[in-house]
Amino acid sequence: MAFSVALQMYSVRDYADRDFKSTLQRIKEIGYKGIELAGLYGHTPAEVKKLTDEIGLVPVSAHVSLEDMLADPDKIFTDYSEIGCTYIAISSMNKERILDEEKFNHTIKDIENLAAAAQRNGLQLLYHNHEAEFHKINGEYALDILYQSIPTELLKTQIDTCWVHVAGEDPAEYIRKYIGRSPVVHLKDFIFNKNPKETDQTGDQAEEQAKETKEEDIIISFRPLGNGVQNFPAILTAAEEAGAEWVVVEQDRPSMGKTSMECAEISRKYLKNLGI
Repeated sequence: MAFSVALQMYSVRDYADRDFKSTLQRIKEIGYKGIELAGLYGHTPAEVKKLTDEIGLVPVSAHVSLEDMLADPDKIFTDYSEIGCTYIAISSMNKERILDEEKFNHTIKDIENLAAAAQRNGLQLLYHNHEAEFHKINGEYALDILYQSIPTELLKTQIDTCWVHVAGEDPAEYIRKYIGRSPVVHLKDFIFNKNPKETDQTGDQAEEQAKETKEEDIIISFRPLGNGVQNFPAILTAAEEAGAEWVVVEQDRPSMGKTSMECAEISRKYLKNLGI
């Protein structure tokens, strides 16, 4: 398959917080070609660029919340452009922006403006979904309305295959829905829990909630690739058909008694066994 494999740094944030450089070195040793950033871990853009160049990892993309982008778009886009990212993804937003139709319409305009600003800085804006975007407005998913409302050249997809599945859709078919608009696809495996306590939190909020909740009480438990319910051969075939350049491994929390880095290594070995 034509695409390359990157690791979302949020997956190994506990390592990166302690020693960013050695974490990057280990990611390279495991066999990842690139990374997707989730913050700079106390480094300047110039330092991150120097480290990725030195170690030989491609800084493919970066995850930044919508609120952070809106707060200081010029700095955000300048910083990640300096690092050498090709893409920048809206990683999350306040859920009310999706569920409230009036706020959602305003959010679409905000995202379109950010997409144009990103392009002026040499970056392509992506949108990274969770489950909430599969809320229906007038019979259509909010996520689809977003992509229908903003021109393809301004906003491209970063389909998170885990949350597509959790929302009740087939990840492979959903990727195919956006052939030609899916340069980066997120690979994430999980299992459904038997007696979950519903949670609509994502990102840092989900992490804080998880600290106080047993894994089996959350709607899903994250797993290294190949250890959950996802059909990755089908997903990868669809990603190739859609023209993906990169697939990004992401595991929000470690599991199976493994460290976050061990989980990242298991996922990379799984993809190697599939010939990627």
